[in-house]
Amino acid sequence: MKRQTVDHSGDIPKEKLTGALRRGSVKKHVGAIHVSGKLTLLQRKLSNVLLLNAYDTLISNQVHMIDARTLCLMIGYNSNDMDTLKSSLRGLAETVAEWDMLDDQGQQEWGVSSLLSYARLKGGVCEYAYSPALAAKLNDPKVFALINLNIQRKFTSGHALALYENCYRFVRTGSTGWWPLDLFRRLMGVDDSEYYAIYKHLNAKIIKPAVKEVNKTSNIVVAPEIRKRGRTVTDIRFKISENPQLAILDLDDGAGVRRSDVYGHLQALGVSDRLARQWLAEHGEDHVATKIAYLGSQSGIKNPVGYLSAALTQDFGTAARGAVVSSDRARVLERVRDLVAARTPTQRDADKRLFMSQIEDANARADFERHGWMSALNTGAIRAFWEELAPEAFEGL
Repeated sequence: MKRQTVDHSGDIPKEKLTGALRRGSVKKHVGAIHVSGKLTLLQRKLSNVLLLNAYDTLISNQVHMIDARTLCLMIGYNSNDMDTLKSSLRGLAETVAEWDMLDDQGQQEWGVSSLLSYARLKGGVCEYAYSPALAAKLNDPKVFALINLNIQRKFTSGHALALYENCYRFVRTGSTGWWPLDLFRRLMGVDDSEYYAIYKHLNAKIIKPAVKEVNKTSNIVVAPEIRKRGRTVTDIRFKISENPQLAILDLDDGAGVRRSDVYGHLQALGVSDRLARQWLAEHGEDHVATKIAYLGSQSGIKNPVGYLSAALTQDFGTAARGAVVSSDRARVLERVRDLVAARTPTQRDADKRLFMSQIEDANARADFERHGWMSALNTGAIRAFWEELAPEAFEGL
């Protein structure tokens, strides 16, 4: 299988980030739309970006288009890796979405559709479409949840992202309500596994790790509760509350933020009002100002908004104490991403545990827990660690 690598070398063309894409968040229907099949993490992210790109014209346009290189960059992998993109699009076309809900007249409606009715890559452009029935459901304005693409990029597990999507839609009610366990397994894509038919295995390998990542990574905190018949677990639900440290989507009216100099700088760069307020709420004025200053020190930037977005989401441009990060560090981190991507999931877990055991400083440990192999405080130690595993990997940097 071809390795999925992250590419930060290119800028997302500014003309491609208009309309819905500038919003940085995608609306997901809260009704009972369930996705069957085993979507990978990459496919899940791809599905959200495609929906965001199409959202403003879901009903009016039957066909939607996005620059393929832009699409790859927004998902966060090598923009030249068209084979991976093709495979992911194929997976979406083969994956079924099913809904069972009340219509406007109070009548029960059941329906089924592939996530994408078709997709085509031609001339560097990705063209795709939704079935009319699914487009109407995705565009239903009655109840929405906002899936923030900035948060989405931080997930490393497809099961965790699936849990986040299915819980965040109920954030205002505080609970998902009871799901039969077989439905929950389907939402997690493990319904055809005899191993996960046993709740003990499901809890240890799927539920607990996914809950941990959602609570650490996203703007909500979830807590599972189970219901039993005798000794058998039959149903599960998740209590949901906002993560006070990462609740970046519930932005205020922006009156105070709009008076700040940093907000003015963002507007001058072409950053939309909502995205500017989101960045300031998530990262703080000082951090955003530092990235703007770093942007100003660079030459030949064709798309300042895309570059600034990458600087914030990938946290490059400053080192641990605010010094400008050299291109050497960027190349080291890119090489580390390649090495991590080539490892099996079991090896990745072992690598992280081994590296964590070697960190003595509390601040460095906390930074690694938050940023993983992209930790700025551990750059030198990370390179030394991977050089031991793959001595030739850093030759030529």
